[in-house]
Amino acid sequence: MRCPACQYNGTKVVDSRPVDDNKAIRRRRECEDCGFRFTTFEKVEETPLIVVKKDGSREEFSREKVLRGLIRACEKRPVALDQLEDIVFSIEKELRRTGNSEVKSEEVGEKVMDKLSQVDEVAYVRFASVYRQFKDLNVFIEELKEILKKNPSL
Repeated sequence: MRCPACQYNGTKVVDSRPVDDNKAIRRRRECEDCGFRFTTFEKVEETPLIVVKKDGSREEFSREKVLRGLIRACEKRPVALDQLEDIVFSIEKELRRTGNSEVKSEEVGEKVMDKLSQVDEVAYVRFASVYRQFKDLNVFIEELKEILKKNPSL
């Protein structure tokens, strides 16, 4: 491993620990020449998960894109970033567990809404209003009624 500080091609591993549910290893390294310490991650290379969009186009599944959508929906809400990262991780895990290399964008969106509804109802409605492209107030009200049916204590 090349040192990012001095470009020397020799480092030693100082510490290793599993991360991401034992799917990756975090290694703390030290340059044998200049002593600079840095962190690397070793991860199993997975086959790409392709998302088929509504218009038929295809793109690789992006954790970051899903996380950005969740962060936007949860703006000014009491939802921790760790919770959102866990949601993204569990959605990707569920999608990969099916064994299909392609998944419809609608399936991803529905999984996001399902997980988000369990975390924060306001964030769920925000996400759903963008994802389902509510055309008018009546559609929005129907969605709110569905939420109240599922959780009558609200």
